[in-house]
Amino acid sequence: MRSLFWRILASFWLAIALVAGLSILLGHMLNQDAWILSRHPGLHNLPQKWTQLYEDRGEGPAQAFLQDLKRKYHIDVQVLNDSGEAVIPGTFPPRAAAFEERQNDDTRPLPWRRLTAEYTSPKSNETYLLIYRIPHPELDAWHRESLLWPLSALGIALVVLTLFSLLVTLSITRPLSRLRGAVHDLGQTTYQQNSLARLANRRDEFGVLANDFNRMGARLQSLIGSQRQLLRDVSHELRSPLARLRIALALAERAEPAEREKLWPRLTRECDRLEELISEILALARLDADMGNATPIDLPGLLHHLKAETEMTGTEQTVQVESAPGVQLQGWPNVLERALDNLLRNALRFNPAGQPIELSARNESGDLFVSVRDHGPGVSAEHLGQLGEPFYRAPNQTAPGYGLGLAIAKRAAEKHGGHLLLQNHPQGGFIASIVVPREIND
Repeated sequence: MRSLFWRILASFWLAIALVAGLSILLGHMLNQDAWILSRHPGLHNLPQKWTQLYEDRGEGPAQAFLQDLKRKYHIDVQVLNDSGEAVIPGTFPPRAAAFEERQNDDTRPLPWRRLTAEYTSPKSNETYLLIYRIPHPELDAWHRESLLWPLSALGIALVVLTLFSLLVTLSITRPLSRLRGAVHDLGQTTYQQNSLARLANRRDEFGVLANDFNRMGARLQSLIGSQRQLLRDVSHELRSPLARLRIALALAERAEPAEREKLWPRLTRECDRLEELISEILALARLDADMGNATPIDLPGLLHHLKAETEMTGTEQTVQVESAPGVQLQGWPNVLERALDNLLRNALRFNPAGQPIELSARNESGDLFVSVRDHGPGVSAEHLGQLGEPFYRAPNQTAPGYGLGLAIAKRAAEKHGGHLLLQNHPQGGFIASIVVPREIND
């Protein structure tokens, strides 16, 4: 497997090396004559120096200047005027000039490099053409010396840029390595949130990713813990009716026929309780399954349907329905109906006779509230935070149940993108509301 570290580092380094190399190569290819004229120590500012010397002191010093140049750099120079005539004899011998004319008619290369430069004197306004002939050995030796500094600078630049590329690469691959370790720990259920604490403090994309991963890890650990706790609670709750069934069966085996007839209702009652508990557990589990796309829910019709179902049970309690105009909800009707039915049954257990149960749907502060209110004793403040946890029942609760009704309502609210709000009503009683934010519902 190819390491991402080496691929990023190689990409940076090769890109930098190619750009630097091509820049130097193109500079030499496009401006080679200009490079020599401007960088060679013997030719640098030569036209200005010779012209000033010639116009101020005459032909002799000007000719001597060119001869000194030839002795020092082996460069032959000719100076011509506008008419193409030699201004001074120069240092290019006639035999070499004849040889050059013959070679120009041939395809063989000359043994020297010919360069030209024009210069107009600001003093006399005369234009001079200077022709330089540099032997190839001299030019090659100068090239080696002149390229030493650019190559050294290029080498230093490549070292610096390589170190920079190394730092950039490490800044990318190190966070990825930490995230990979966190993913591995999460898969092994050994994830610790502080393992990405330093990475989460960064103010870049990796910091945002680490924060999101921390939230995801915390959520997954919470879900895993909830599932484990649910399994423990389920096993505990199932153990009690099963134990009672075993006792009843053991008594039935030893009992006389007359006594056995008295035990059958007890067995039937325990079986009904067990079936009801299993049904509640399955309803809670189904809320996590995929139920397809959400559809529009007729909230007023659903609330009146629940009222009618409650009245058909023969209860003496009354249910009042209040639905504000314009309330609407996208969701799953069966899930919401099951949740509201559980809230309504809880209210029936605690609501005193003669007081109506209020079933309402309203828009408030930009959110949709679907509420069930009773006029019972309510719940003490220290136990409100635990309501909605599977199999949790308030200590002072004496009504029958398994503590799954509020848990089902809570999951249903979360399924619709909202939450379950449980609180004591300011005017007495208890109110449970499924709250769905407007932006989710829209």
